Amino acid sequence: MSQLATISVVFYLLSGLLASRQLFSPQAKLSYQIITLSSVALLSHAAWLYENIFLINGQNLPILNVVSLVSFLIAALSLAINKKINTGVLLPIVYGFNIVNFIAVVYLPSHYITHLEDNPQVGSHIILALLAYAMMVIASLFALQLAYVDYRLKKHRSPIAGLNLPPLMTLEKSLFQFILIGFVLLSCTLVTGFMFLDDMFASESAHKAVLTIVAWVIYATLLWGHFKKGWRGRLVIYITIVGSSMLTLAYFGSRFVREIIL
Repeated sequence: MSQLATISVVFYLLSGLLASRQLFSPQAKLSYQIITLSSVALLSHAAWLYENIFLINGQNLPILNVVSLVSFLIAALSLAINKKINTGVLLPIVYGFNIVNFIAVVYLPSHYITHLEDNPQVGSHIILALLAYAMMVIASLFALQLAYVDYRLKKHRSPIAGLNLPPLMTLEKSLFQFILIGFVLLSCTLVTGFMFLDDMFASESAHKAVLTIVAWVIYATLLWGHFKKGWRGRLVIYITIVGSSMLTLAYFGSRFVREIIL
């Protein structure tokens, strides 16, 4: 494991442990210790991404590097919003995933060189797609917390004693804020795809376009149902998870099979 990756893993672990301890402190707010440790982890992660993706002739974008880029965006966004609202288990889960991803990169190295500088329009399409996916993943993590809190309340039980989770209404509000932002970004992703990708519906990539469109329809229906029909609770949770699953299959399904399994 490179020095930058090691630094990032160590500081993600330390900040994740502190964030986990915060879960059991009802009055705890995001401490400067967590912010400092997380900032070091994110900076070293960003430097690793630059070194392993961009500091070459072209861009090295195998699936694990792309996942690492997405997980960096999710971690940075999670830290940013945690300064304003309690995000519950978001930081420990996201930081833990980043550690696992770095380990996977070490034991499953691969290369996929592309040249986005020759076609910056495609680069903008990819950036929008990754941002949209990051937003929807965060929304899904809020949905899972919402499912847990909703389940405990319907069973007339409070969440695990001492667990510092956001209130139900805060979770639901945050969920739809991220879905709305992600939906706008996903819409822009599809528009730029239709404009700049000549092979969007070619045999090798048609499934990506179809699954992304299906995910867009799912999220559009969810937003319509919430704002026009008042959809809430388990239905919203299920639809959110299905939508993010469709996006995951669209973005990573075939590449996972090709680059990791095969």
